[in-house]
Order: sequence, then structure tokens, then C-alpha cells
Amino acid sequence: MKPTHIIGIIVIAVAIGMIITTMGDASQYVSFKQAEEMAKNGRTTKIHVVGALRKNPQGKVLELEYKPEINPNFFAFTLIDQEKRAERVIYRNPKPADFERSEQVVVIGKYQNNEFVADKILMKCPSKYQENKFEMKEASVK
Repeated sequence: MKPTHIIGIIVIAVAIGMIITTMGDASQYVSFKQAEEMAKNGRTTKIHVVGALRKNPQGKVLELEYKPEINPNFFAFTLIDQEKRAERVIYRNPKPADFERSEQVVVIGKYQNNEFVADKILMKCPSKYQENKFEMKEASVK
């Protein structure tokens, strides 16, 4: 074999090894139920859970826990996944800006001690290009 062929085979082998390694580290989109089962089975890789925030009929986000005067690096909230399971999420960083305005939230992390601990939070906020929705309230004059 020529030295160029040997180098080519080594380069291909390294490329295949890198692809296999990144595929094993790639996280998945799962539900809270699947994430909990994965944790019980000993899987410690990070996973993505997609969900929405629990809101009241007026659109106010419920079950947020953030007290920056006590601990600015502790934020907890309830997320409802696509299977309608509500779960408490712990995020050990400051609360993201405009968190309450997000339509959809992706948390990246894993289960620890029967809680989902997020390392990252990705938010889908309403588009600034959508027409503004105005809520009309009737005012009574006395």
C-alpha cells in the first residue's frame, strides 16, 4: 500500500469515530415520563423536554419560585410537557428575561433526586411581527 492510502484510511477511521461519538452524546426530545424512566435506568446524559408554562385564564404564569434577594441563582417553575404531565423544574441560574412571555419552553438537563434539574432553558417567545392583540375591558363610570 502507498503511504497516501494508509493516511486516507486513518482519516476515514477518525472521521467515523468522531461521528459515532457525537451521535452517542446527542440529547433527545422526550417527555417527563421518559426522562424519569431514563434516570431510573441509570442514564445520565442530558435530555430535552418541550413544554408550556402553567398559566391562569388571564395568562399569568403560575407556580414560579424566584427570590433574587435570597438566592439569585435558584429558579423553579412548573412545566407541562406534550403529554400534559406537569413537573417542577429547577434551574440553578437567574430567571431568564421575559420568561413569563414565552409560549413554549425547552429545558435541557436531567432528573436528579426526583426533580428535573435544567442546565439550559430555551424559550419561544411571541413573534414581534405578529399583530398586537388587544384585550378589551368594559369600564363603568359611577
